[in-house]
Amino acid sequence: MERKQFQLGDVVLMKKPHPCGVNEMEIIRMGMDIRVRCTGCKHSVLIPRAKFESKMKKVLRSNPALAAQEQERRAGEGTGEGLE
Repeated sequence: MERKQFQLGDVVLMKKPHPCGVNEMEIIRMGMDIRVRCTGCKHSVLIPRAKFESKMKKVLRSNPALAAQEQERRAGEGTGEGLE
């Protein structure tokens, strides 16, 4: 099974709803753990990456501005810019 693709700023649909009743979360921090914010009550939760990937159903909305920044950053890493 292929890994789910998600990035910072995405709004994702979770399998189970937050206690406020909404099951849409926005990704606000990524690393070994993922911090998500409930789109209903704005409460944030830190979830281990493996657990997040198993509990996430799909990406509902992707943040195009953050996606473009990430793509530019990755392109800059390979060119050797900034090295003197």
